[in-house]
Amino acid sequence: MDIVMSLALLLVIVTVGTGVYAIKKGIDGSKAKTILGINVLSFFGILIVATVVLLTGGTTALAAETAEKAAASAEGMKYIAAALSTGLAAIGSGIAVAVSGSAAIGAISEDSKLLGKTVIFVGLAEGIAIYGLIISILILG
Repeated sequence: MDIVMSLALLLVIVTVGTGVYAIKKGIDGSKAKTILGINVLSFFGILIVATVVLLTGGTTALAAETAEKAAASAEGMKYIAAALSTGLAAIGSGIAVAVSGSAAIGAISEDSKLLGKTVIFVGLAEGIAIYGLIISILILG
């Protein structure tokens, strides 16, 4: 894992270094295309090397260690999935309530008889967050 981290650090250094060099020199035109080409080639070159190192490095591990790492990874993924389901549902619910709530206020200001109908649409939008919470409880349970 140290090799992958060092390759990622090398990737960041090369990418940021070429960007800083181009900004300091005020390069434009064909030289900028050359620097961009070097940057892209180094990015994909280091990405390919990191992928090869990552995929071939795990072949010498013992089966027990691999199973133990897989179990720990699955446990962590469970928490990430629960957080994503709740968070994304809450964001979607907030957007839906903002749109339907503002439309409901506009409709009620013109005709106060529409209050019951508009509250239903806002309530349906709030239900999205509850569904996300239920999914994350199912994931964790």
